[in-house]
Amino acid sequence: MSDEPLRLSKLMAQRGLCSRREADEFISRGLVFVDGVKIDQLGTKVFPHQVVTLAPAAQEHQQGLVTILLNKPIGYVSGQPEKGYHPAVELITPENRAVDFAGPEFRQDHLRGLAPAGRLDIDSKGLLVFTQDGRLARQLTGEHSEIDKEYLVRVEGELGEAGLSLLRHGLTLDDRPLLPAQVEWINSQQLRFVLHEGRKRQIRRMCELLGLKVTGLKRVRIGKIPLGKIPEGQWRYLLPGEAF
Repeated sequence: MSDEPLRLSKLMAQRGLCSRREADEFISRGLVFVDGVKIDQLGTKVFPHQVVTLAPAAQEHQQGLVTILLNKPIGYVSGQPEKGYHPAVELITPENRAVDFAGPEFRQDHLRGLAPAGRLDIDSKGLLVFTQDGRLARQLTGEHSEIDKEYLVRVEGELGEAGLSLLRHGLTLDDRPLLPAQVEWINSQQLRFVLHEGRKRQIRRMCELLGLKVTGLKRVRIGKIPLGKIPEGQWRYLLPGEAF
């Protein structure tokens, strides 16, 4: 490990203590300690070997952060709104809460800082995660994330064993080889994909390379969390004890 100093907020994010944005907030509030010394100056640099801890108030704040699981319909964008389309976060309302799931009472401050952890294309549907917790967002979307994602994909076209083998491993997108994937037929029109990465429109582009046209794509699982019985267009809270 390099012993060059780096920004405290960057080190905190690398260690999974919080996001860099949250780190800056905690530092400015005097809630971060390095080797037992309070640090409250933004931009402070520290060494990688130093011990970083959070004050109890910061830990309590993190425990109160919410994560929401949405069954996104086709036609909604995951993140920033695009002209003529609505962001999926607009569906997170008391009226759209799935009734068959437990969780805390909905509060408007649960929407503050809520951001999608990953993306799901406008013409795809299924499980989309929103969270206030930068640690979880990094866990799901970070460069070294090991959390897999499962999709059901309807296709048109012919695909032999050689093509199926290439879908599993051997394709390249944007001049970068893809990681190995699990791909299998469910029936004559539907494939099951399990990916360990999330390039832009990855599954659709993989299929196009082999002459398949994707006519439907649904994400049904992220890590250990299935979409389950959340109705389309509705949402539920990630519960204590649940983890990806």
